[in-house]
Formats: sequence, structure tokens, C-alpha cells
Amino acid sequence: MTPASIVQKLWNYCNVLRDDGMSYGDYVEQLTYLLFLKMADERTQKPYNQKSIVPDEYSWQSLIKRDGDELFDHYRHVLEALAREKGLLGLIFGKSQNKFQDPAKLRRLIVDLIDKENWSRMSADVKGDAYEGLLNKNAVESPKGAGQYFTPRPLIRAIVDAVAPQPGEQICDPACGTGGFLLAAHDYIVASNEHLTSAEKKKLKENTFKGVELVQGVARLCAMNMLLHGIG
Repeated sequence: MTPASIVQKLWNYCNVLRDDGMSYGDYVEQLTYLLFLKMADERTQKPYNQKSIVPDEYSWQSLIKRDGDELFDHYRHVLEALAREKGLLGLIFGKSQNKFQDPAKLRRLIVDLIDKENWSRMSADVKGDAYEGLLNKNAVESPKGAGQYFTPRPLIRAIVDAVAPQPGEQICDPACGTGGFLLAAHDYIVASNEHLTSAEKKKLKENTFKGVELVQGVARLCAMNMLLHGIG
């Protein structure tokens, strides 16, 4: 499935949720929580066999096995519990709230739209570009204040081209929004250096980029955006 088709599939469902009063930004935020839990679950299975950082009682499987009001209540407890965790979990789920009004619509998003895809096996380009597409759609559809966290991509590319970041440099965006400049800097380095060593690739993925963001909700979108693009 292409990034465009995934975005369209997820975005079409947002139009359904608007009837319940959920905004575009709320929808992308709820997707962030659920996609993170789904991918954490996928990484525990073959071929990864990794230990999940999400406690079992709040895992993706704990959501899938529930329905109706039981699912609704459990999802709220999951968000509240994970918001108290440290590190990446605390960053993704900090101050999180259940914005759904209808348990059936929450169940449909979980089962029909997210669970049917294997997000971990998609290339970083596909799932990262799909998420970026949703952020872009949100900025276009909700233009008020969009510049706060979504700088136009042509402007980002022009600035990154002028700065010309290089392998081994530390790159920091002190007002990172959803991470557009960080991702563009990553792409520039990869495109400009065809023969990066294994050590350089590891440093690029894990220890090159840092961002600062004042707004909790935008910070979580940035963290998820980076993760979906394969950057730790």
C-alpha cells in the first residue's frame, strides 16, 4: 500500500469522527497513541522478538481483545497509566486523553484501520511519509496556527540546502515542531553521502538529532514522526 493510499484511508475516517466533534489535530494525536502501541506489539513478534517497553496490561493486545464500554474504559486507563511512565513512553503519552465519544468508532479504528497493517514491516519511507502526509493535511485543513508546528516543506529544504549538514555533526532544532527540519537534515546527509560507514549510519540514526518543543502535543507528534521515519 502506498503512502498516499494509507493517508487517504486514515483521513477518510477522520471525516467520520468529525461528526463526534473530534478535530483534525485530535485525530492525528489519537492515531499517534494507537500506532505506537501497535508497533510496540509488532516488535515483540518474529523476526524482531524484542521485549516491549509497554507493560502487558496496557499493550496493543489488551485493546484488541476488548469491545464496547469495556474497551472505552480500558483505553482511558491505558493513556493515564502510560502518561506516568518515564522516557519515550512519557513523551508520547504525556497529558494524553481519550478524545473519542463513541466506543464503536474507537473499535473500528483499532481493528479495521490500524491492526490490519503491519507497520513495522513497511519501509520507513512508506510509513513515515504516510504520517507526514497526515500532518500536512492537518496543517492545510486547520490553517489557524499551523505555522507553529508545520513549516512549508519547500522552505525547509531551501534552508537545509543552505546549511548543508554533514555526517558527524550534531544537529539541533530549538523549536522543532513536528520535526520537519530534523528529517530534512537527515535526508540531506543520506543523499549527499552515498558511502556512509556502518558507524556513521548508526550515529546518524541514534545520536545526531535533538529537538526542543514547548507544546506537549506537538512534541509527541515530533517523536512519533521521527520513529516512523526510522530515527531513534
